[in-house]
Amino acid sequence: MSSSNPKLNEEIAELHAKFCSAISDPRRIMLLYAIQDEPRNVSSLARAVGISQPAASRHLKILKQTGMVDPCRAGSSVIYRLTDPRLLEALDLLREMLYERLEHRAQLISGE
Repeated sequence: MSSSNPKLNEEIAELHAKFCSAISDPRRIMLLYAIQDEPRNVSSLARAVGISQPAASRHLKILKQTGMVDPCRAGSSVIYRLTDPRLLEALDLLREMLYERLEHRAQLISGE
């Protein structure tokens, strides 16, 4: 998808790069999938992903800064939700492509 407006294209490319940077860590991807299952607080997300609570907080801060998650206060807790379900659809599409690439490589190695 491209626009005839070079300035707009540049801004989109910058946002795209920031998005890709935010999902460059596997733990952040795992957090996004855990949030998709159900909105959760930091402690629950940390347990679901198998990382410490401080590490989960740091990763969630990055996801929040890029607009991927939305923190909502619920009493004394903060619950994180996805801002757009299409985010996981995009990640699923990429996973599917990567899985097919790995299958292809495995076939080449095995000589099939």
